[in-house]
Amino acid sequence: MKRACRALAALALSLPAAAQGLDGAPSQAELESRSAGGRKLSELKPEEVLDAARTGAEGEDTPLPDPATIVAALRRGVNWLLAHQNEDGSWGGWHEAGPWDEFWSNIHTHKAWITATTGLAVMSLLEQPDDERARAAVQRGVDFLLAEPAPQRPSDWDVDNTWGYIYGLDGVASVLLEGRFRDSERDARLRAKAEEYIEKLAAYQTPSGGWGYYDFDSLAKRPSWATSFQTAAAVCALAQARDAGLPVPGRLTARALDALRRCRLPNGAWSYNVDAVPHMGLEWIDNVKGSLSRIQACHFAFLRAGANDVSRDDVLAGLDEFFRHHRFLDVAYQKPVPHEAFYLNSGYFYFFGHFYAARLLDTLEPSDRARYASRLAREVVKRQEADGSLWDYHMNAYGRPYGTAFGTMTLTRTLPER
Repeated sequence: MKRACRALAALALSLPAAAQGLDGAPSQAELESRSAGGRKLSELKPEEVLDAARTGAEGEDTPLPDPATIVAALRRGVNWLLAHQNEDGSWGGWHEAGPWDEFWSNIHTHKAWITATTGLAVMSLLEQPDDERARAAVQRGVDFLLAEPAPQRPSDWDVDNTWGYIYGLDGVASVLLEGRFRDSERDARLRAKAEEYIEKLAAYQTPSGGWGYYDFDSLAKRPSWATSFQTAAAVCALAQARDAGLPVPGRLTARALDALRRCRLPNGAWSYNVDAVPHMGLEWIDNVKGSLSRIQACHFAFLRAGANDVSRDDVLAGLDEFFRHHRFLDVAYQKPVPHEAFYLNSGYFYFFGHFYAARLLDTLEPSDRARYASRLAREVVKRQEADGSLWDYHMNAYGRPYGTAFGTMTLTRTLPER
């Protein structure tokens, strides 16, 4: 509990939702008026949101979006990313004050988040190859990542630099796999940058084999605390680097997978912390209802790494739980205090979990995929703001670009033609 509540920000990591519906779907304002007496969801207490979400089958009465609605939402999200790229090619920044600014005052914390957010935005726009504006934005984002030094550790207890290594690596490796700079000077520089991120990840891998973004206990050069969800994200980034032909030490991934194995619980959940002996409890973060997003990330990490620990039945069971208990993610959505909702869910679990659930869709047979794609799209479309952005947690100017990147990549994977 102590360390979970101290984990105030995870870049997989409280404004009103969109007032406009898309292509005939009820607007968020209409849904709020229907189920919450006209008050905004962000203004309700957790138990009131929970009651409001209990209308309809499995707690959801928002219509399933048709393909045209998904495409429209995707386009609006992409347009938002294109319109909000910084002049230097990055996304995000420290220029929008937030409730935890005193806690996050170190410039190197922000540099880590800018690197991570830019990596995510680049990954998203790579998936729009026919959009010339997106191609240009990717090039500017790549130039930023090449010019920006790998993030430094902000302090003895703050290890947010690991987020920069993970999503910086995922973004750079995705560009290399896409191949637009092949046999160019940029390609060589991208490979060198990716190798630097891998080296940094190796240096910050905990004795347990995972990665974390804080270290309140040991304050040592090698951090002691790790989480399952950041470790899963790191495994996915390392697998992307491996597929791009980069030298990824086998032991780096093997130790991370061993750490994740220790997080797997008999109830189908995955523990928040990488502990020797995890604790499940009752209304606790390691209950399935507090683990909905981690389940998807951990399942995908094993599949992406080529390990055989996770079966088709495991994936389907995890997705079923995701939708069966989705209201517990809805309860936490945009709540300003980390872990304030039921089962210690936080707002920043939302789009992170949907993104990794969407990546699981690509591993399924078409008949299985069809069971989940439109339901997953619904949970993103219903959250889109009037300006096209998507966000689940206020974190300076990072919440919208990382949320929109996660959200657009989710929507792309729910389109029928994939």
